[in-house]
Amino acid sequence: MTGLLLFIVCAGLLGWFLFRKPQGTAIAYALPANYQDLLMGHVAFYRSLDEADRLRFVARLQEFLGYTRVHGVNTSVDELDKLLVASSAVIPIFGFSNWHYHNLRDVLLYEDAFNSDDFTASAKDNTLGMVGTGAMQRMMILSKPALRQGFQNDTDKNNTGIHEFVHLLDKADGEVDGIPEQLLHRQYCIPWLNEMNESIQEIKKGRSDINPYGSTNKAEFFAVAAEYFFERPGLFKKKHPELYELMEEAFNQQPATDKPSAKKE
Repeated sequence: MTGLLLFIVCAGLLGWFLFRKPQGTAIAYALPANYQDLLMGHVAFYRSLDEADRLRFVARLQEFLGYTRVHGVNTSVDELDKLLVASSAVIPIFGFSNWHYHNLRDVLLYEDAFNSDDFTASAKDNTLGMVGTGAMQRMMILSKPALRQGFQNDTDKNNTGIHEFVHLLDKADGEVDGIPEQLLHRQYCIPWLNEMNESIQEIKKGRSDINPYGSTNKAEFFAVAAEYFFERPGLFKKKHPELYELMEEAFNQQPATDKPSAKKE
């Protein structure tokens, strides 16, 4: 672990113990004056919301940034970076008004891809994001270029930030296993498992347009399918209708409509 990263980890842990507030008392983050322009220009999900839901989305961003710190490791962090991290967090849980990422305190942005073993960054490494464990518990690492690219291209099916926050949602029940037990009602768990297993086999046979990385394991399938679900919802619904319906249930959202608001609460 680099000296700077070790310092950030130790300082973060010390700060959390000394200055932590009771749950529910996080101070709303003061967004920059041009936050609407930044969101309209970079976050397609936000653009597709009606005025009431845009206000709700912004409030969720402020809440998230009120309890989560975004640091740069050998790179600068500006207000757009913070808004993109927060948007990555809010999009998957927009259908749940009271969701709080209790398993996250810090997001570290790297200047490039990084090595997942020693957390060093270099052009030859290929890890773009990860949810921390062990000494890195309650932390997330993201490649800043990958974070930005995920919001720059509205026509692809990839978003590194959303991918990693879906891993955090998956982890909320104690295990990153591709089964979002905290989100999915019990009656949908078996259909979800069956659909997931079938979809993974289709990927392995080269018969699916879902990212091949999703065939690595069930956790990665859930994350890459969620990227597709939020990035290209209309196409996802057309190509994978059964899977789309199950993910509607998991995320309590209908992103393939013109206004991707919550289904119900």
